[in-house]
Amino acid sequence: MIEIAKLSKSFGPHKVLTDINTFFEKGKTNLIIGQSGSGKTVLMKCCTGLVEPDEGQVSFDNRNFSSISEKKRREIRKEMGVLFQGGALFDSLTVEQNVMFPLNMFTDKSMEEKLDRVNFCLQRVNLQNVNQLYPSEISGGMMKRVAIARAISNSPNYLFCDEPNSGLDPKTAEVIDQLISEITLEYGITTVINTHDMNSVLQIGQRINFLYHGQLWWTGDKESILQTDNPELKDFVFSTELTRRLR
Repeated sequence: MIEIAKLSKSFGPHKVLTDINTFFEKGKTNLIIGQSGSGKTVLMKCCTGLVEPDEGQVSFDNRNFSSISEKKRREIRKEMGVLFQGGALFDSLTVEQNVMFPLNMFTDKSMEEKLDRVNFCLQRVNLQNVNQLYPSEISGGMMKRVAIARAISNSPNYLFCDEPNSGLDPKTAEVIDQLISEITLEYGITTVINTHDMNSVLQIGQRINFLYHGQLWWTGDKESILQTDNPELKDFVFSTELTRRLR
């Protein structure tokens, strides 16, 4: 579990996050949603240590990430997997080398052990016979699946996904959503997903955090979000013709 307590962040005079109090549950897909500029990405960066909050704290299973030494932070970072927006694969590395990258960085496994883990992760995301291909030689959906394989290669306890469906067609996006959900449940990972895709919200939103102007405005799940009386959330949820038909 990841717990966030009284977290605030400003950049100069601009306050991005104000007094955020929430938690992300183990074995569940925890979503952060909101309009562009609502603070979703900054909140995720505060969780991973890429941005330091001005106030408050982030705790990983009762370990206060905000106040420990850099050495202990590195130990917690080894337990994190990150799926970057767009995949962020290394163009000059093969699929196999991309998935193996965290293992080279954070483990002392033998080459045989690393290859076994790479092949296992690629099989788990339904990719075979692509080890020696480069990112430019595979489709966008396959690149996202390679990125997921890389994110889980070091058996993370915490998985952070930044707009995992960005740039994908609806059918491929549904496959990626389902894959992330399955992996979360199967391995008991605390998964945090930053998204504005309502299809993802309605398909895999087990615990949803809605940010509005940098404040935590609503929490709930995919069943309750369609019955909300929160006016700002209703404007967000029913902003498209498709979701308006669900009323």
